[in-house]
Amino acid sequence: MRHQGRFRSLVSEHLHSVNRAVNGLSALSGTAQPMAATKAMYRFLANEATILPALIEPAQEAVRDALARSATPIALAVHDWCMFSFRTHTAKKDLFQRTHAQDLGYDLGSCLIVDANSGRPLGPMELRLRTADGVLTTRPGEVLEPVAHIDELLGTMNDSRRWNLGKPLVHIVDREADSVGHYRAWDRAGHQFLVRAKDDRVVRWKGEAISLKALQKRLEPEFADPPDGPASVTKTKFGPAKVQVLEVEIVLDRPAKTRTAEGRVETPGTPLTLRLILTQVVTSDGEVRARWLLLTNVGAEYKAAEVARWYAWRWRIESYHKLLKTAGMNAEEWQQECGEAFAKRLVIASMACLLIWHLQEDGSEEAERLKKILQRLSGRQKKHKGPATAPALLAGLERLLAVLNLLETEKMEDIVDLVRKVLPRLVNSS
Repeated sequence: MRHQGRFRSLVSEHLHSVNRAVNGLSALSGTAQPMAATKAMYRFLANEATILPALIEPAQEAVRDALARSATPIALAVHDWCMFSFRTHTAKKDLFQRTHAQDLGYDLGSCLIVDANSGRPLGPMELRLRTADGVLTTRPGEVLEPVAHIDELLGTMNDSRRWNLGKPLVHIVDREADSVGHYRAWDRAGHQFLVRAKDDRVVRWKGEAISLKALQKRLEPEFADPPDGPASVTKTKFGPAKVQVLEVEIVLDRPAKTRTAEGRVETPGTPLTLRLILTQVVTSDGEVRARWLLLTNVGAEYKAAEVARWYAWRWRIESYHKLLKTAGMNAEEWQQECGEAFAKRLVIASMACLLIWHLQEDGSEEAERLKKILQRLSGRQKKHKGPATAPALLAGLERLLAVLNLLETEKMEDIVDLVRKVLPRLVNSS
């Protein structure tokens, strides 16, 4: 890639932008002044030769390498959206209005690849940023402005065939994607999917039309002895709990309600047979703390409990978006004045997140020691024996890089001497 050397430098130095007060890069290799770094960032993001499809190539290649080393037979392509709010940022002229007049910003759609065996996030394969002027994307070619989020997914699924990941994909989406018409289109195109359904979804079960809520209630007694064997006890956010799984076959035979610019229209379609995987988390006192209704066309060679575990890892993409926002990169504080520059910076920030994920997975003695140092530098609290969190590692690495940058021009003994001389004097004079 033409700008690969500069890109690597930007990824490393972009970790400085974790600080909420930093609007751009605080330093670049080979530059002595923050203003020079700011100008370098501006030139890079404004350069017409720096296009989004080329910019994301290092992240995509990292995903391919990780999957090649993994024993997982498939990969999980997790899809989600998040809004970057800029309603008070008057310099940005291409802000997208999502709902009301004050709901202004950029709407990001992401596809994050996750290891199906371990749940480890491997990196983003596609980003789409919706602005008032249209959709900016890391996908080669033009992307049409969708009517709704879910309308973007078939294009991404079709494009995933050229990603050369070396593993079949299962596309995972939350309840926003519960749509009969889209299920049929994805299945017809040969894509595997796993979607959390809404409980008012009406399906056909054993010839009877019934809502998923009513079906779940009817099947409730069977959860005591799930077909995959005794329910296992695992650690959850609710404490030790049993994860119970039950599977039945259902058919979607109702017309699809398609959302168009003119309104909703009903479209009949071929009946679609899917696996319904009912999952619930039960605490030791018998209380059901969480329920999922999962619809999938994944083959029966994958057991229901395994498929349910795949969906549990969907939260990885929410953590990724959180890292880009308040838990890490503070993207809603960025000062870029157009969506294109903002999108380019998102790709660079995503590579910094990828670095942190790799560090989390590194179990070597050196990596464990570095994680402890970064946790201390971050100043963030964690459970005594719990692992370092991604936000803490990101914050700690930002501070470490700032110190290392300082030590390029200052000697540690001089800094310590200044602290010993000046700070006591200030305390005594106050």
